[in-house]
Amino acid sequence: MTPELPRSPLHAWIAARIGAPDTQLCAALAAHQLARLQETLHLARTRSPFYRRRLAGAPQVLASLQDLASFPFTTAQDIRDFGLQFLCVSQDEIQRVVTLDTTGTTGRPKCIYFTRDDQELTVDFFRAGMATLTGPGDRVLILLPGDRPGSVGDLLATALTRLGAMPLKHGLVRDPAETLAVMRSEQVDCLVGVPAQVLALATCGAELTLKSVLLTTDHVPDAIVRKVEAAWGCTVYNHYGMTEMGLGGGVECAARRGYHLREADLLFEVIDPVTGVPAPEGTPGEVVFTTLTRRGMPLIRYRTGDVSHFVPDPCPCEAALRTLARVRHRADGAVCIGDGTFTMADLDEALFALPGVLNFSASVDHAARDILTLEVNVTGGPSSAGAREVAAALEAIRDIAAARALGQLDVAINVRQTGYILSGPAKRTIVSRPGF
Repeated sequence: MTPELPRSPLHAWIAARIGAPDTQLCAALAAHQLARLQETLHLARTRSPFYRRRLAGAPQVLASLQDLASFPFTTAQDIRDFGLQFLCVSQDEIQRVVTLDTTGTTGRPKCIYFTRDDQELTVDFFRAGMATLTGPGDRVLILLPGDRPGSVGDLLATALTRLGAMPLKHGLVRDPAETLAVMRSEQVDCLVGVPAQVLALATCGAELTLKSVLLTTDHVPDAIVRKVEAAWGCTVYNHYGMTEMGLGGGVECAARRGYHLREADLLFEVIDPVTGVPAPEGTPGEVVFTTLTRRGMPLIRYRTGDVSHFVPDPCPCEAALRTLARVRHRADGAVCIGDGTFTMADLDEALFALPGVLNFSASVDHAARDILTLEVNVTGGPSSAGAREVAAALEAIRDIAAARALGQLDVAINVRQTGYILSGPAKRTIVSRPGF
């Protein structure tokens, strides 16, 4: 008999937010989303110069949520190009501006603007979401940027305080030994951090015991989850979010099969990335979201570039909320090699499963034969993987194995046993360079 799972705290939180009886959440949530969507579209049309132009040909009134599919998308390039034209309030009302570096051709960064009320909504979501894995009295180490007011670590600390937990703002891991010393001295129960950084801590501090860990900011490989849970005897959860969402989008429940979403504040869709048509439930596609309660900088049908799908069957935790499957890669994240492709997620599962691997970087140079170069960082212990083990692990990735067998791909592996490559909060990607 399967033990009963606790229901996601997001169920009760969303029901309270929209004033719905617990047993009627589904119908009430759809009505809430449609009403807030109408308000957001009106706000955007009347106050945002960008959306006044972009939505000029779109329907004025929506009969259902499905009618949103006829509206145009918003892209990251739109934000780079038009920035302040998205604002629906005066700049004096903006409490926090987050500037994101860009790899776009224009060189312009993306700037995302939030009012005080916008950020308060994020704090409230963090408070509810963190109740999944922590509670009153727990000491929670925050391994995310938190020095600046309104930064993700600062908002999370505020949320944890409201939950009755004790937040410990630490920032990104710079030196694993130093962070482990803090964990020991502060008797940490839980932590929130970047997957590769947390893996380094678990590898070097396996004698510690934790209650739970929340991994965020990047794809979370199953291989890292297994290693962290084995080292610390904890349960690892996954958070989904991006700055454009207001930093928080969804969090796993005890079933850990995907994210329950912040559906009182955000409306999510999954679309075919080529046609833009909504994908059937259960079919992978690109994640798109629309803000429902944001005043400063609402976003209408924003294309995230992330690939996922809605899980068709009800969640075992019995929350009356949709489940978005874990995001494994991005729509533009597949790199061509020979006649096939592979993603960073493919490499993550193959290489992080090897003993002693802490992190790695990957690049592909396209020439007469493609060249995959891996820089792999290992602990250096007697059981750590070497170049031979890394090469063997690559054979589990079908298209890499096929390209090597056909002579279409060469692989260069450099294993380093000194120091740590500690990725920051940016998503790890494969560098792809064209041949000449």
